[in-house]
Amino acid sequence: MAQITGGHLVARYLKQIEAVDTVFTLSGGHIESILDGLSQYGIRTIDVRHEQAAAMMAHAWTVYRGRPGVCLVTAGPGFTNALTGIANAFLENVPLVVLSGRHPLRDDLTGALQEMNQIDMVKPVVKWCATCHDIRRIPEYLATALRQATTGRPGPVFLELPPDILFTSVDEARAPLGPRPVRKACTLPQEADLQEAARLIDAARQPLLVGGSGVKMSDCAPLLKTFVEKTGLPFALLNYGRGALPDDHPLCINDGGFTGLMTGMPQADVIVIAGLRLNWVMQATKLFPQAKVIRIDIAEHELDRNRPSQVALAGDCGRVLERLLPLVSTRRHDDWLGRLRRAYEAFMTTELEKRRSAVDPIHPARLVQRIMDVFGRDAFYVADGGDTSYWALAGFQSIHPAGVLVPAGGLFGCLGTGIPFALAAKLAHSDKPVIVLNGDGSFGLNSMEFDTAVRHDIPVVCVVNNDCAWGMIKHSQELSLGADRCTCAELGLRHYEKMVEGLGGYGELVEREADIVPALERAAASGKPACVNVVTDPTVTSPATVMFYQNLSGF
Repeated sequence: MAQITGGHLVARYLKQIEAVDTVFTLSGGHIESILDGLSQYGIRTIDVRHEQAAAMMAHAWTVYRGRPGVCLVTAGPGFTNALTGIANAFLENVPLVVLSGRHPLRDDLTGALQEMNQIDMVKPVVKWCATCHDIRRIPEYLATALRQATTGRPGPVFLELPPDILFTSVDEARAPLGPRPVRKACTLPQEADLQEAARLIDAARQPLLVGGSGVKMSDCAPLLKTFVEKTGLPFALLNYGRGALPDDHPLCINDGGFTGLMTGMPQADVIVIAGLRLNWVMQATKLFPQAKVIRIDIAEHELDRNRPSQVALAGDCGRVLERLLPLVSTRRHDDWLGRLRRAYEAFMTTELEKRRSAVDPIHPARLVQRIMDVFGRDAFYVADGGDTSYWALAGFQSIHPAGVLVPAGGLFGCLGTGIPFALAAKLAHSDKPVIVLNGDGSFGLNSMEFDTAVRHDIPVVCVVNNDCAWGMIKHSQELSLGADRCTCAELGLRHYEKMVEGLGGYGELVEREADIVPALERAAASGKPACVNVVTDPTVTSPATVMFYQNLSGF
């Protein structure tokens, strides 16, 4: 009978049962058989320069493609390098599948190369983890991993595959592939809770809906659109939920960025929070102590986190909205929406003026506006950094689901996500411009992935918001310690564009406002991975820095 190695069995299952077409990886001896199998079965491999980027690209692939991304890393340091990306996916509830090499089972406790207890290290930051000991059970373990990643509250999973089973062979008939049945359990709220939620929404005078990544994972955009248009609820969509409805929807307040949300929530009398955790980014509900809160979340333990909800609706966002929709009345809140817009526009007067002002030194808000002038809404935007994330969230607009992502601004606050996310966005949407706005500090964390971009012909445009410092840290230190006591925050002017040129991409330095647009146009026209390094005003502090400082100081 035909024989198949364990590594080829992994690839065959991924291709034929799960329809996986791309795997993010970095080569290593322990996973050599899987890499050969991926080649044999026609699965595209994107090999990176650091395993952290592989995990982050697979994470982003999940978001952009709507299917679990797959990351393959080798044992020991390959695994530990990926841990930051795995932890980030865990805190963002993203169904990432991490396959990892391991030292041979036969060599346990002998001091084998890269011998370590990977399972216990990864266990706190995954939904599920296991080691497969039998080549015949590889399809079963892979099926379990995919099911664990995607059912209930999604999250990353980790599967160790030792060389003892990867490099040996088995009769194909003794390791059947499937098919794998797809079964999804569904928790639904009680009818009385749905009725109470509808009563509160109908009685509200100044309601607001805030949706998060759960909206994206639920794939419920049509239902959400019908719901907000029937109820007249102004809404903001955050994290991976942004773009489920376009930013230019007449009820959307995403044009106010984070400022619009922070201005609107304290005024609202009823807030519907769908698929969004109330963490530090939301100031743990301190902004809206008086509002009645209706929460929708697939994880029941989130429904009263940081404050009790008036109504808690446990379940998938789409399923809950489907049941809530016939219970609510058709209403309009034009006066409230107008007052809400005027309030945050007044708060943003200075920022809006900076967007319109062609002055030097370049203000970051103006840089974001100039990027929008060149690439428009039919593009994908990613931002990475502290202050940089604020300016991006406030200024970027897109017509696409997940068209504006600020992964560095999540619960983990994980810098270095920008370039890997942008590369995954371009691989997933090759026909659209993809722009990543990077702080100069965060640029350094995964900038070698421009080599990945060049080798795999992934022409993203990276714009560096270069204030020559770790800006959020520097300005926070100025607030807390004084300008003469800043420590480990200054970076100086570095020619990041020359680094990208040296790797085979396109690079350009911009120091004057008038040169921004021509440089961006040349970068896009080059057809190469590009870096436009823009020197911006180092004295500018964003409102996000003030909030960051206040949160840390406890004021």
